[in-house]
Amino acid sequence: MSETMIRPEARTLVLNSADNIGVALSNLDVGAQTPQGVAIVRRVPKGHKFALRAIMPGEAIVKFGQIIGFATEAIPPGDWVHEHNCGMGGADGTLKHDYAFSEGAVAPEMIPLEQRAMFQGYRRANGKVGTRNFIGILTSVNCSATVAKFVADAVNRSGILDDYPEIDGVVPFVHGTGCGMESRGEGFDILKRTQWGYTSNPNLGAALLVGLGCEVFQIGRMKEMYGISEGETFQTMTIQERGGTKRMIEWGVEKVKEMLPVAAAARRETVDASHLTLALQCGGSDGYSGITANPALGYAADILVRNGGTAILSETPEIYGAEHLLTRRAVSREVGEKLISRIHWWEDYTQRNHGEMNNNPSPGNKLGGLTTILEKSLGAAAKGGTTPLTAVYEYAEPVTEKGFVFMDTPGFDPVSATGQVAGGANLLAFTTGRGSAYGCKPVPSMKLATNSDMYARMTDDMDINCGDIVEGVSIEEKGQQIFDMLIEIASGKRTKSEELGYGDNEFVPWQVGATM
Repeated sequence: MSETMIRPEARTLVLNSADNIGVALSNLDVGAQTPQGVAIVRRVPKGHKFALRAIMPGEAIVKFGQIIGFATEAIPPGDWVHEHNCGMGGADGTLKHDYAFSEGAVAPEMIPLEQRAMFQGYRRANGKVGTRNFIGILTSVNCSATVAKFVADAVNRSGILDDYPEIDGVVPFVHGTGCGMESRGEGFDILKRTQWGYTSNPNLGAALLVGLGCEVFQIGRMKEMYGISEGETFQTMTIQERGGTKRMIEWGVEKVKEMLPVAAAARRETVDASHLTLALQCGGSDGYSGITANPALGYAADILVRNGGTAILSETPEIYGAEHLLTRRAVSREVGEKLISRIHWWEDYTQRNHGEMNNNPSPGNKLGGLTTILEKSLGAAAKGGTTPLTAVYEYAEPVTEKGFVFMDTPGFDPVSATGQVAGGANLLAFTTGRGSAYGCKPVPSMKLATNSDMYARMTDDMDINCGDIVEGVSIEEKGQQIFDMLIEIASGKRTKSEELGYGDNEFVPWQVGATM
């Protein structure tokens, strides 16, 4: 993690010998002397940065051994480094990275099949394996959202699920689009991929797809596109075709009742970890995220990859400024260039919408110590570990490659995770420094606290505390702890977010394009 890591009891941390800033591990008051021999000249909040030496205007500010911004004024040693004196652009207002590409990244040494980690999962007919066994009710359009909720509520409140302990619940996946949109193009394609991706996610034992009937997103068209046949685990219907709201609810409840014994026939069986596809997420990041939870999760992702599994890094706006490190890990120039093409798409997308990439970090991120998107991204990318980048996917595309992959998604957590689940993720790990309140259905979400203070405040929401890394616990030890818990969760152990009941409102497909 660090070339010059200070003793656990020290109040500051220097992450790389090339850095010209340090990180405060506690509030540093004016006059405080740091272990580096620097006297603090302006109060530095916990998790924030201070100058290790004089930094001239326009000079690069370096953390993790990488540029996180440029001084907008002269910064004396011991000064607080944040928005007031650190900006994105260099002398010419830009920052250009060298997008070098590997000549073929070296594959990690794989663990032999007989020695791989094992978990208890639901094997599906198509060979995929689920970690949960839900019945889903999806909607083609917002106009059918209420009916979907009524159907799910009727089943969940009826008590009938008590007779089917193998069923984790009936979940309505509703959204706010499906009409008033083009019937072709990016927006339509994203919704199409998302809907079919959820329907075919291995954590669903069965699914209904309900619509209104006259919407742009026609169910029949999707079934034709994907060659979908209805059967005992997949049924569709529209409110208009069925004859109104009450009849549609009655139909939906009866269909779910028919599906229950079929889905409940699934039993957990022992399978190896190559059947796990892990979605990597971070939200409410802080100055500790790139030091503790993210690199520890990255270490766990490396273990999963060596076990033959898949880890999906996403949130393209939150790897902006770190993408040059990922291109060097790509298995081919084609994979690296596909990543850069998505970066350029985002630059154009934000410009068209009168924004900029540095609009991210959020106010909460900045309060927690993050200054620029470059700094945030360098920490966020650590979730991806160290293994080669094997593929780059567009939002909600089916993830078919094994190993470490990237999916282009927004940084907004529910939208990003929705794309990953649609791509086939059956497990999710979520790091947070500020304390994000998040859960996901049908995929269990493990929450990792980046600092001990927040973990203590929100212990009912957090599954693992990674804050003890700055107190002496190694990245490797914490990463192994994360991986071991992921295996337990995949086998049925409930996460804190599951115990709290999160997940009913976190299905949020990415809306791109005009609403018409």
